[in-house]
Amino acid sequence: MVSSLLCAALDAIYWKPIQTGMREGTDRKAVMRLAHLPPRRTMPETYRFAPPVSPHLAARRAGVRIDLRKIRMPRLAAREKLIVEGAGGALVPINDAQFMTDLMRHLKLPVLLVSRTALGTINHTLLSLAALRSAHLKVRGVIMVGKPNTENRKAIEQYGDVPVIGTVPWLKKINRRALLDVFRKHFDGRAFHE
Repeated sequence: MVSSLLCAALDAIYWKPIQTGMREGTDRKAVMRLAHLPPRRTMPETYRFAPPVSPHLAARRAGVRIDLRKIRMPRLAAREKLIVEGAGGALVPINDAQFMTDLMRHLKLPVLLVSRTALGTINHTLLSLAALRSAHLKVRGVIMVGKPNTENRKAIEQYGDVPVIGTVPWLKKINRRALLDVFRKHFDGRAFHE
């Protein structure tokens, strides 16, 4: 949903290099539907697996090893924006020796961390930030999803030394119009123009 929101609001191209859980549909198709993106505004996945499990396990079951050298940044026009979605969290393994952080470092893009607003998010978010920084990744900000929680937001900004650049409240309907409205009301648009 957050990728759909960002693609709609920023007129960005969507790419998810590693897709698991194809039995339930792909994130690419969901983003196309929610953000009203035509197929030409998305990039095909490099790896696609049916079971809804972590990439390393899905690849192993398929008899494949995910190789970062096969995941190449798409060629885009100079002014195009690209939203790249991971698969699972920062330390989800993608093969027997590498994690999602290795894919992030391989792509050389700044990172947006999506976290929830509920109980437990301070620990989870701070641990994820520590993992991202330990991997020498540039964290642009955090996007929080759920019922607003001012204290959790303040704690993440203070102890994580990172801005919360947007929040996504629970939505009764998820469609392009609702996503654009959330971006306009709950995001710091300046964070996306660096």
